[in-house]
Amino acid sequence: MIVFDGDGAVLGRLGSRIAKHLLKGEEVHLINAEKIVISGNKNQIVERYRVRRRLRSKQNPEKSPKWPKRPDLLVRRIIRGMLPRKKATGRNAFKRLRVYIGNPKNFENAEKTEKKELVKKITVGELCAELGWREKHG
Repeated sequence: MIVFDGDGAVLGRLGSRIAKHLLKGEEVHLINAEKIVISGNKNQIVERYRVRRRLRSKQNPEKSPKWPKRPDLLVRRIIRGMLPRKKATGRNAFKRLRVYIGNPKNFENAEKTEKKELVKKITVGELCAELGWREKHG
């Protein structure tokens, strides 16, 4: 079992590393999903995901399936796109992925990824808050 800490990690790079481990047959747990960073212009990123969630306008909605609001489900959905999910190996690999908001089980052996200082960035938690997700306290 491999545990990744998403605090400050870039989403695409972390997702591709996780996908490789899943395809090798390893079980992967990802903690702190809401602290993963998406690089780029904040307004453009939020607008892209709003269109995907069909929140932009009722006049011209995108005809694709809905995307989740919660950070853990959003990250899981993005990693699913990096796996061959229509084949048996991809489906089995996706079942071995666990994504958590925060650090619920206090994994001490979490593999830290190197943090890059980005000029323009938004975290997955901020993106999901823009899309309407409200974190439950308590």
